[in-house]
Amino acid sequence: MMNVPLLVSSMLERAEKFFPKKTVVSRTSAGIVTHTYKEIGERTRRLASALEKLGVSKGERVGTLAWNHHRHLEAYFAIPGIGAVLHTINIRLSPTHISYIVNHAEDKVLLIDDDLLPLLEKIKDELKTVVAFIIMTDKENLPETTLEPIYHYEKLVSEGDPTHAFNKNIDENDPVGMCYTSATTGNPKGVVYSHRGVVLHSMALGLVDNSSLSENDVAMPVVPMFHVNAWGLPFAAVWFGTTQVMPGPYFTPKVIAELIESQKVTITAGVPTIWLGLLNELEQGNYDTSSLTRILCGGSAAPKGLIKAFETKYKIPFIHAYGMTETTPLVVLSRLKSYQHDLSDEEKLEIRSKQGSLVPGVEMKVVGPDGEVAWDGKEMGELLLRGNWIADEYYRDERSKDAFNDGWLHTGDVVTVDEEGIVKIVDRTKDLIKSGGEWISSVDIENALMAHEAVFEAAVIAVPHERWQERPIACVVLKEAAKKATTKEELFEFLKPQFAKWWIPDDIVFMDEIPKTSVGKFLKRALRDKLKEHLSQMK
Repeated sequence: MMNVPLLVSSMLERAEKFFPKKTVVSRTSAGIVTHTYKEIGERTRRLASALEKLGVSKGERVGTLAWNHHRHLEAYFAIPGIGAVLHTINIRLSPTHISYIVNHAEDKVLLIDDDLLPLLEKIKDELKTVVAFIIMTDKENLPETTLEPIYHYEKLVSEGDPTHAFNKNIDENDPVGMCYTSATTGNPKGVVYSHRGVVLHSMALGLVDNSSLSENDVAMPVVPMFHVNAWGLPFAAVWFGTTQVMPGPYFTPKVIAELIESQKVTITAGVPTIWLGLLNELEQGNYDTSSLTRILCGGSAAPKGLIKAFETKYKIPFIHAYGMTETTPLVVLSRLKSYQHDLSDEEKLEIRSKQGSLVPGVEMKVVGPDGEVAWDGKEMGELLLRGNWIADEYYRDERSKDAFNDGWLHTGDVVTVDEEGIVKIVDRTKDLIKSGGEWISSVDIENALMAHEAVFEAAVIAVPHERWQERPIACVVLKEAAKKATTKEELFEFLKPQFAKWWIPDDIVFMDEIPKTSVGKFLKRALRDKLKEHLSQMK
């Protein structure tokens, strides 16, 4: 067989040749703009030539601090197109962490949305390797800023070469991009992706039993492009000629609902908090969501009530998925097998609420204290992964030895696997609650609480206990309309039939908001800090 390297630039070249009329719809601060893939290809080549003129060489890192829009998409291909490394920076990290990862990655150039300039201005004197700042803006003139030297993105693109040839002197195992974890503890950890890994991961996204992304789709990645490359959707969508809708800056559930309706979106992706917000918006407004054929949900476990509401009330298939920054990210996805469609609605919902089956191209094993666990849906163990798009180390980080051993990624996620091979995330190893020598899953209690019609969000944490070692406490945000009428006693009664007595939380604390990480997951460390006074009163 021919040995043709798998390169990200070939994905855009295919879109230019075979789908030049297909479009990218981009919401920016100035409104909605639309470009064809022919235009995107030309602009990408112009940007690539401009980056080379600025002195960016093969293997050097170029950082982006940007929302989901067409300019960010162009950077996705222009930077790897010259052999450089695309470093998408999480704009929701603290200034300290942003400074750390820019320096740790040794970014040479930064591409920045104009509304995010204040974020960089706070730390500009700490950045050791950056030699140029490119401002992405809809305005003709550059904004005033203390950053220097600065360049206007559109001016660079207009002066660039539309016929610029992508660098083909690249090994498919060379780095194409990098992301850093969202750092709930310590400094963020860097993960480097290869051309080969991204291309194979993109191919997997097109499998019918996975996300089944195709040219027929209109894809809207709500998950940020700085969060594991929007789960790889922008890469795959360009390759397949899929119409893309980019939701842009400061979007709201209302904006998401309007874009689904106006652009006839067929597939969208995001974390559960996004879909909780959208569900609330749909219940208040009158939107046409009939174009949607599936929602991809990952990042954390989606409550059964959320899945059921989308599928029964709005007839939108809701696909649970699981992955990590370290896994590019797709590794497990929930689809019913052909013979499971005959099950009852409740049985099907039970399966769909799990994370699902391993996707082709990845291997797993689940290991407990005594070795690999039984696939009985009960025995718990840590999920270990390996495959073509699984990282094998952190970027220049001694913590690699804690997560990568014997050719496997140790995920830190505790799971069960049933007889069908369906994975259910029980908890993070650090969030499992051990009470009287027995394990309690905070995720199961959270999902049960969020199935109550009055509950908007719920997070469960462990608190120290003199007799039982640890006990669960539930933190609950009620829906606005239910705040006056709902009591903790009602929620306790709702939980009692679902769990053993010792699983029931010792207390339910009503809150206005649950702290979240930069990618929308519950931040339980901050939650524990927030509840310190309450916890001290319980002791």
